[in-house]
Order: sequence, then structure tokens, then C-alpha cells
Amino acid sequence: MEEKVSCVFSLDFKEAREAFLVGQNYVNEAKEFFQVDGYVTDHIEIVQDHSALFKVLAFFEEDFERRCKMHKRRIDMLEPLYSGLNPQYYLLLCRQLQFELADTYYEMMDLKVAIGNKLEELDSHTVKKINSLAQMAMKFYELFLDSLRNPDKIFPETLEEDVLRPAMVAKFHIARLYGKLITADGKKQLENMQTSLEYYSFLVDYCEKHPDTAQAIETELELSKEMVGLLPARMERLKAKLSTFT
Repeated sequence: MEEKVSCVFSLDFKEAREAFLVGQNYVNEAKEFFQVDGYVTDHIEIVQDHSALFKVLAFFEEDFERRCKMHKRRIDMLEPLYSGLNPQYYLLLCRQLQFELADTYYEMMDLKVAIGNKLEELDSHTVKKINSLAQMAMKFYELFLDSLRNPDKIFPETLEEDVLRPAMVAKFHIARLYGKLITADGKKQLENMQTSLEYYSFLVDYCEKHPDTAQAIETELELSKEMVGLLPARMERLKAKLSTFT
């Protein structure tokens, strides 16, 4: 292993790819031995390692389209595993996959937005892709958050320490995703802004009730407070604009 992978950190895509290929070879060997039938947990953890290899490799890729395709490879390997899991027996694994899938769709959405920003004008295909990726990210974040609810479907007033940061990050990302949805419908845009505000407000309110948790989500909390201050004024301006057309 030491002969194949340098102990020096990779500095560019070429060096990263060389390390990636060595890692991928070992991962594929492990997957052949630890088949999903009989080794469910081991197999999924190995696939998660494979996904992590693609995630790190994507960091070194400068072309956004190619980077997006690498993240799509992660989706393609993780989503079928998640679909076949019973949360009653594999709750922790389900949560891990829900969050990783959500984060991967979130990253792809950000990349598509960056690609769209380079265009003179957003075409309908790019708009649909951005919205689709945002909605898929929200779907998996919501699945993760739903897994934290009690049998009566009530979200906990106080989150356990091991899920506190993931839950708050999920809420924060959903708030941001609603703000990224593209629509020509002013009323729908207003609804999205209102929903976004509710998620940002959740973070702010939770940290006011549990001050000791603020340190765990310092950056997200600061940005949420900022958005809670900005969004109402933006919504009022949009309402005024819409009223002139009615």
C-alpha cells in the first residue's frame, strides 16, 4: 500500500486520481468479498468509502460538469442501497445514507447554479435541473429529519448530541434550498420565501431555547439570523410588486 500511495498530500487532479485508483481497487476487492447478502453493514460501509473517494477526487476537478458527474456516481451507488434498507433494523445506516444523499444532491445543485451563472441567460433545461436537484436534496434532508420524530410524528424539543449538528445543518440547507428554487410564479416565489424563513427561524429559536448548542452550529446560526432579518423585507417588496399586477 505504502509503495502505491505517496505519504505526501495530493496537490492536483492527476496526483489525486492516482491515489483514487489505488483506493478504488481495494474497495472493489472488499465489495466482492463482503457481499450485501450476508454482510449488509460491512458492504454499505465499503460503498460509503467508495463514495468518499469520489467526493475527495471531485474536490480536485476544476470542470464543474465533470465534478457533477462524479457526484452522480455517488448517487448511483448509494441510492439503491438506501432503497433496499429497512429502517426498523438499520436506522443508523438509513440516517447516514439519507444525509449523504441529501448532501450530494445539494452539492450538485450548487454546481449547476455555478454553471448557470456563467450563461448569458438561463435555459429551461438548466432551470429544471437546478430545481430537480434542489427538490431531491430537500427530500432526503426531510427523510433524515423525519427519522428523528417520535412514534407520534412529533419532532423532539431537545435533540440528542449525536444528531444535533446534522439536524440543524439539514434545516439550514433546506432553508437555503427553498431560496434557490427558480420559478416565474410570483406567488410561488413568495411561498418559497416564507418556507425558507420558517426553517431559518427554527435554527434561531432553537438556539435561543438551548444557548449551549449555538457553538455547534456557529456559522449556520449567524447566517440564519441574517436571513431572518432580511427575508421579511424582501417578501414585503415582492408582495408590493405583485399587488401592482392584480
